[in-house]
Amino acid sequence: MQATVILLKKLKEALVSVFPVAAIVCLLNLTPLVNFTAAEIAVFLGSAFFLILGIGLFNMGADLAMTPMGEHIGAGLTKSRKVLLLLSVGFLMGLLITIAEPDLSVLAGYVAGVIDGTTLIVTVGVGVGIFLLLSILKMVFHRPLSSMLLYFYMILFALAALVIISGNGNFLALAFDSGGVTTGPITVPFIMALGVGIATTLGGRDVGENSFGLIAMCSVGPILAVLLLGVSADGEIPYEMEDYGIPANIGRAILHTLGDTVKEVGIALGLIVVFFVVLQILCLKLPWKKLGQIAVGIAYTFVGLVIFLTSVAIGFVPIGFKMGVELSDNPWSVLVVAGFVLGMVVVLAEPAVHVLNKQVEDITDGTVSKTSMMVALSVGVGISLALSMLRIVFDFSILYYLIPGYLISLGLSFFVPGIYTAIAFDSGGVASGPLTSSFILPLAIGACSVLQGDGKIMTDAFGIVAMVAMTPLITIQLLGFNAVVKKTVRDRIAMKRILDADDEQIIRFM
Repeated sequence: MQATVILLKKLKEALVSVFPVAAIVCLLNLTPLVNFTAAEIAVFLGSAFFLILGIGLFNMGADLAMTPMGEHIGAGLTKSRKVLLLLSVGFLMGLLITIAEPDLSVLAGYVAGVIDGTTLIVTVGVGVGIFLLLSILKMVFHRPLSSMLLYFYMILFALAALVIISGNGNFLALAFDSGGVTTGPITVPFIMALGVGIATTLGGRDVGENSFGLIAMCSVGPILAVLLLGVSADGEIPYEMEDYGIPANIGRAILHTLGDTVKEVGIALGLIVVFFVVLQILCLKLPWKKLGQIAVGIAYTFVGLVIFLTSVAIGFVPIGFKMGVELSDNPWSVLVVAGFVLGMVVVLAEPAVHVLNKQVEDITDGTVSKTSMMVALSVGVGISLALSMLRIVFDFSILYYLIPGYLISLGLSFFVPGIYTAIAFDSGGVASGPLTSSFILPLAIGACSVLQGDGKIMTDAFGIVAMVAMTPLITIQLLGFNAVVKKTVRDRIAMKRILDADDEQIIRFM
């Protein structure tokens, strides 16, 4: 009975998340801006219905399984005081989970004509594994996140310059996108919970700050790894345009997509489960009741992710692509405004965003509420998509955005409490989830194919995931900066009242 009540609550939250996206698509169809067929709208609305079901089941599964598994592994290995074991498990988990991350497979499929999919996935996985290891070291030795991020982003932009000099500029946007898609619906709950487990076990004054930041670090690793791949590449390879339309035989397409998704999600969760079972036997020793709860949660997670990813692939990719094509036939301002509005609502439907917001509210004891987090994320993603559409219209390098954007975000990190910096950089990775790669990226590809031609897709359309990952770094840190300013003002007002108090009002005992 209790499980049914919780599931209904999760489904209600999912409905609130998905409804704005579906409403905007349907409203646009009533205007001269876009023209979808009845079949396309029917497939899209059907996909939206199943998307709600998938998000609800996934969120319930994350609460029951993914989050507890991560926390128990982090806490159990930290208590063992075997740092080498903790680091080894961290690297292997980062590698294996990333290799099986559905978001990364989606991105690899988009660029299969430019780079071998297996090579890209393994390269990104190694990058995540190494930086998850470095994140654990940061927590063990209590190193500040802002300093580490500044150091690695300096290296990152130096490598970006080398990629441009080597004539492989089409790897640039792909590299930054790789950092965004890596932190998907499977990776985020587990890695965030792993950080919470390690931080709470280590203790200390910076427990709250240490609980976040792993996603931030794990987003840097893939970018560096793919940039290194770009430096050693033999030159630019043209992008091969695919058919993103709704298939004629929708039933066969659903079965084919469902089969592929079951396989991908099964491998992803299977790797996590096998690793968890090995650790359970060797050192965790959790009670059977807890293991039963985790098993039920894994089942919810599996079913929810399969439904979610299948729905997105069938209904959202084709609609996103066609919307991009048709909006591009209007004045460029229409495309920019549409990007802003879509960005504000699409982030609501990302499953991992709700996991992050709940964890932020819990860790900060309500100081940073789910509502304020969601508003900051929505505004940030809306701005990022509007700026991305401008880049497609006027055809300029993504570095014109990324360099000043990261300089601002890294600069803010020295003026706001550390926990806001850690949350902000985690939010960037979380916001760029499966709906971004399966709805917003096809929209950008469609718009770019019309405005700049297929030859510019790799440089102009790609990079939109990176933009979605960057702008929350600024908006959420501004949230923290605003909190600092308000506290300073309150303290000054309180001090002024004390100093201005009438001496006659003071009771003297001496």
